[in-house]
Amino acid sequence: MDTNAVGSSAAGASEARIAAVERWRESEEFNPAERAALALAEAATATPAEVSDEIFAEARRHFSERQLVELAATVALENYRARLNRVFAVESQGFHGRRTQRSRE
Repeated sequence: MDTNAVGSSAAGASEARIAAVERWRESEEFNPAERAALALAEAATATPAEVSDEIFAEARRHFSERQLVELAATVALENYRARLNRVFAVESQGFHGRRTQRSRE
């Protein structure tokens, strides 16, 4: 989340939008396509990964086959990195907090 928040911020995402990710179902920050992507990512991240037919069908309503492959590959890569970080007990380095603090100064 740390480095992804930095990248999202650099790409123009507001602090409110970044903070809303953890409560994406209730937040008004996300449109239906973004909600479908987040639902797919969450389902694919579960252990074991279980993407229901309903979740996949909703994602297909918003994304092309090529976009779905890219989304699934991105989720898989993020899960790989997160699990690798767990093996080596890598914790947040506070990059997002430092960037936010610098932008306020």
